[in-house]
Amino acid sequence: MSIFIDDNQIQLLRSGAEYFPALEVAIEQATQEIYLQTYIYEPDKIGISIGNALKHAAQRGVSVNILLDGFGCKDLPADFVKDLEITGVNVMFYRPKISPWTLKKSRLRRMHRKVVVIDGKIGFVGGINIIDDHNVPDNTPPRIDYAVRIEGKLLPAILSSVNKLWRRISLLHLHPKKLEASQFKTPTSKPLKLDVSPEKTLQQEKKHVNAAFILRDNVLHRRNIESAYLAAIAHARTEIIIANAYFVPGRRFRKALLAAADRGVNVKLLLQGRMEYFLMFATHAFYAAFLKGGIEIYEYRKGFMHSKVAVIDNEWATVGSSNIDPFSLLLAREANIIVKDKHFAMELRTDIMHSIQGGAYNVLAEEWSNRHIVKRLLSWLAYGLVRAFVGLIGYSKQQ
Repeated sequence: MSIFIDDNQIQLLRSGAEYFPALEVAIEQATQEIYLQTYIYEPDKIGISIGNALKHAAQRGVSVNILLDGFGCKDLPADFVKDLEITGVNVMFYRPKISPWTLKKSRLRRMHRKVVVIDGKIGFVGGINIIDDHNVPDNTPPRIDYAVRIEGKLLPAILSSVNKLWRRISLLHLHPKKLEASQFKTPTSKPLKLDVSPEKTLQQEKKHVNAAFILRDNVLHRRNIESAYLAAIAHARTEIIIANAYFVPGRRFRKALLAAADRGVNVKLLLQGRMEYFLMFATHAFYAAFLKGGIEIYEYRKGFMHSKVAVIDNEWATVGSSNIDPFSLLLAREANIIVKDKHFAMELRTDIMHSIQGGAYNVLAEEWSNRHIVKRLLSWLAYGLVRAFVGLIGYSKQQ
């Protein structure tokens, strides 16, 4: 169940071009405490810049706590981490034992969420890792992704979440100093405000917004994100737009989309058109049924799309880290923000439609059935492998 809280200020941030400057400003103005939790931290131009800001914060007495996923950051140089720690930054890894040669149940239970909380007053939630948007193969255009900057009454819930996870990992790693650092101190500084020029009207924070912070884990919040999607889809009246990079929905999700289309809702899917991994072909397994059911499918081919967002009826929107696939919905720790606000929803919808019109290919039913026999065969092979792999790894309450 999604608990919505009113009176929030929420700003949509489009990709790293808007996210990283906002994040760096907030870090530079922090006075007491920073939590940063991310799946990937790449020591490229962006990673170094954010790292420097975190080090400067630690040097002026701010408690800086970074939690990185052990698999997503497996290639992060030890010297980079050591340099952070020397300046006073607390760094820990979530499940650092990757276990590449075994099928341990915990292997795919990753921390995939991307959440930052600063001084208990400013939060960032979305799908953007700490990596340069231009750090992509083949000199393609920068990747597309989203995050939100949040102030308001939703912050205590976000702070509680990051604080609890940090404390839990501290206990598992037996780091008493890091556990002590996780004790939240009531902030006394004034709320931070970004200096946004009047010309950038679409980037202004939306005030008095009704929003919810939803998690997915393997104990108390197993189905929260999927259930939020399903509830919104079931109540959709006019339009559903989903932009998702790794889209392998389960049976209930597929049935919900097809039922919505059948009752006259215009359903649009913006999916990744560039296959980064073989298992991504599993996305194609449902093309025929979706197209036959009247669902529009667009493949973003201009560059790499890392988006995990949706807009329904121009009033419900979600931005977060959760893909619509078994790994996100059944295994990983994820975090999404759901916003019930027409202005925010319209802003996000406008941006998704811009991506569709500017870099996406419309997959048509007749073309798919007549011309893509090999892709269809590969898609079912990939889908079978995904299901078998997830089934083999298993589903348990283990965190």
